[in-house]
Order: sequence, then C-alpha cells, then structure tokens
Amino acid sequence: MKIKEILELEYIIPRMKANNKVDAINELINLLENNNKVLDLEEIRDSIHNREKIMSTGVGKGFAIPHGKTKATSEILSVFGIARTPIDYQSLDGEPVQLIFLLVGKDNMVSAHIKLLSRISRMMNEDSFREKLLQTETSEQILKIFREEEIKLIDL
Repeated sequence: MKIKEILELEYIIPRMKANNKVDAINELINLLENNNKVLDLEEIRDSIHNREKIMSTGVGKGFAIPHGKTKATSEILSVFGIARTPIDYQSLDGEPVQLIFLLVGKDNMVSAHIKLLSRISRMMNEDSFREKLLQTETSEQILKIFREEEIKLIDL
C-alpha cells in the first residue's frame, strides 16, 4: 500500500489552528467526520489518544505520526497537517512539531499499517522533504510533494 492511495486533498490541512498536542490530534481526526469509511469517529479518536498515552508519536525532527488500529474504519485512513506555529508534542527529541501525519489503521490490516508507518517515517527523515512541506501554502502543493517523494522511495 502506498501513501498516494490513502492521502487525499480533502484530508490535508496546510494551516492547522491547534496550538497544543491534543487539539492538533483532534483537529486532524475531526476532518474524518464525514468520511464514509469511518464507522465510529469517537472510537477512532480513542484509539489514537490511547496509543499516544503509551509513548509520544512525536518521532523527532519536527514530525509526529499519531496512529492507531481500530475496527471503527472500513479502510486505512490518513490526514496530514502543518502547524505553522510549532507545537510542544513531548517528542522523543524534545523538539516541537510542525508536520503531523495521522494514520488510522484497520485492526485486521496490521501489515499494511506497519508498512505505511515505515514509509512515512522514511520520507519524513529526509531534511529536504520536510523543508519543502514547510514552504507550501496549499493542499495541492502538499499532495504533489508527497507523491514526488514517494516515487523516489520506490526507485530506491
């Protein structure tokens, strides 16, 4: 499974309003409210927040990947947002976060979920990729950058 298969324009927030970790996660989850693949939005919210309580998904370099697995969705879902003002996310490196990629996995699609987490992490590990995202203004630009970067990964 590829990011281009799960990240859509309407699930990208180029300028998040949230200024703290909990609000940022909720802002991303709320975007899924009218998604027909969502069976129970509050169960998704609980899944993501419960995973976050185990260990911060702020992995470093200004990036976080809140995620969870649940039966409350019929497919894997994603939302991406950019916090223009860095958010204290209790990240593993102690640095604030601006780039947040939320991934909601279907409980019986563990392998695909793990592969997507790995792919997203590899992409976000590239300084130039993160810098390009931070320079964008629109959802269209963000989606284009993700698609271009993913093609590079496939070519490796």
